[in-house]
Amino acid sequence: MTPSNLSRGAAMRALLSLAVGSFGIGMTEFVMMGLLPDIARDLLPALWEQSREQAIGQTGVLVSMYALGVVIGAPTIAGAVARYPRHRVMLGLAIALTVFNALAVVLPSFGLVGMARLLAGLPHGAYFGIGALVAADVLGPGRRAQGVAFILTGLTIANVVGVPAGTFLGQHWGWRTAFLAVTIVFALAAVCIALFVPAHPGDPGRTLRSELGVFRVPQVWLTLGIGAIGFGGFFAVYSYIAPLVTEIAGAPDWAVPVTLVLVGVGMTAGNLAGGHFADRDLRATLHVGLAGLAAALVLLALLSWSYVALVLLAVIIGALSSLLSPAIQTRLMDVAGDNQSIAAALNHSALNVGNSLGAFLGGAAIALGFGFTSPEWVGAALALLGLGITVLAYRAERRAATASVPA
Repeated sequence: MTPSNLSRGAAMRALLSLAVGSFGIGMTEFVMMGLLPDIARDLLPALWEQSREQAIGQTGVLVSMYALGVVIGAPTIAGAVARYPRHRVMLGLAIALTVFNALAVVLPSFGLVGMARLLAGLPHGAYFGIGALVAADVLGPGRRAQGVAFILTGLTIANVVGVPAGTFLGQHWGWRTAFLAVTIVFALAAVCIALFVPAHPGDPGRTLRSELGVFRVPQVWLTLGIGAIGFGGFFAVYSYIAPLVTEIAGAPDWAVPVTLVLVGVGMTAGNLAGGHFADRDLRATLHVGLAGLAAALVLLALLSWSYVALVLLAVIIGALSSLLSPAIQTRLMDVAGDNQSIAAALNHSALNVGNSLGAFLGGAAIALGFGFTSPEWVGAALALLGLGITVLAYRAERRAATASVPA
């Protein structure tokens, strides 16, 4: 039985099995943000005693290491496994995620934990990319963006439940307990995928070399730029949400997981809306999402002294950022031609370049003494640059279409 011919119950079990893994990925990617002070205190004790700002800024490198793993792994893994049965690939990726996240539970030093985060990021993009193709087949034709949004729903729900719960665990029983919980989630995902995801053929004719041909398409590079730079605006702020809540708004530590829950609610709503709007008008979704993100980040920089304003704006920022994700992935699939496996995974390379870039620039601004509100200004600038790339991409597409019309 092919994925598109599954019964409704079997289809839902398959989709939910994939979503368990995406929940784990959302948790492992984002739980670090709320635990940066705890990790800095544990792994960089000497620097913590000298300067908390510098210690937190340096610990932000762990966010960048995970993102770097995604950037490296997404195109190489997705391209290399395009010819293999997708259900087996998804199981292998889930097992790899289990093992690599377990390393963060046991490795003792900052450098080794950084290496564990790099390894944990490697399967991320391929999991989402290939999983999105399976989900799209399960839902049937004409619902690509909604299929993408469904596989991303586990990630956004992780921001409502998993990340705050992991942050709570980490604050009370040590940050490593959060990654123990992540490891358990991935082990569960592997079992569910083995049991419930149906056989799904790969493309025997595809090779890594042929898949990498996608990089010869200029519109692919422009779309990757939208994600890498525009989406970086979100991560410049989200990476340092904990000190923003406690140091600027003056809220207690327990307010950090509460804030993360509410941001996750915004992300979940934005993701579901993004799938719907991207199917209706992809270009408008990208324009409105990036312009709105820049405006909300400026307001957050000005009003984050008020915890109520901080929370409201953080929810809006989470919603607008997640609105962009299915739109960017669908745009990549539109411009990539036959290279669908690698195109679906490259979205996560782009978003995690944004993760790395935003975390690095936001941390650098803090470490240079510009304060905990400086990442908001960095993020607004990145969102506006992403908007500029979007405008450029569509203008180039129109010019190419006009030039191809016979006189």
